[in-house]
Amino acid sequence: MDIKDRILYEDNHLIIVNKEVGELSQGDQSGDPTLVDTIKGYLKKAYNKPGNVYLGVVHRLDRPTSGAIVYAKTEKALSRLNELFRTDAVEKSYWAVVDKVPPKEHGVLEHYLIKDAKANKSRAVSKNRSGAKLARLSYTLIAASTNYYLLEIILETGRHHQIRAQLEAIGLSIKGDLKYGSRRSNPDGGICLHARSLSFIHPVKGERIAVTAPIPTNGVWQAFG
Repeated sequence: MDIKDRILYEDNHLIIVNKEVGELSQGDQSGDPTLVDTIKGYLKKAYNKPGNVYLGVVHRLDRPTSGAIVYAKTEKALSRLNELFRTDAVEKSYWAVVDKVPPKEHGVLEHYLIKDAKANKSRAVSKNRSGAKLARLSYTLIAASTNYYLLEIILETGRHHQIRAQLEAIGLSIKGDLKYGSRRSNPDGGICLHARSLSFIHPVKGERIAVTAPIPTNGVWQAFG
């Protein structure tokens, strides 16, 4: 889908887009093209900008996930958005398709997670483990299909692979997520985890911004469309 059709919000200070599965939020060791490159190309053409286009990375979504992601169009906006994310002042919800019914229709998960940088994975450990960080989220079962269950997840902290690791810790796997226990991959190589909505106070205008990212239209998502 063209980037213009994936813009959820844009003004002079920031832009929010619906990231597709497989897109890189920012550059990595692969050297593959990134969403940053795509958005810069759009801004340069749409506003006839000469030279280099500024775009600040505020946060990231894992490559196999999809959904709403924010970028800053000015340094002032970047600084203020970074502070909002750092202080957990951004309300974030995710949708996840999992392989088993959760233990309760609604629950709060609290674990201590540690990151294994070599394996690029996080796992739940005891509270006293050196380097362990508290991770907390709430979930609600909002729909079910023949074989899968749709959870809405509200993050209260922002840890590495938090949703994936915490769901694995209670015996659930996100569809397609081989790294965290799924039995098979998705055809597109992604996982069924979608950053559904974002809400925060605009860093310059002071008004509340709220966006909802449409879910992917392919695969098992169709059952929950």
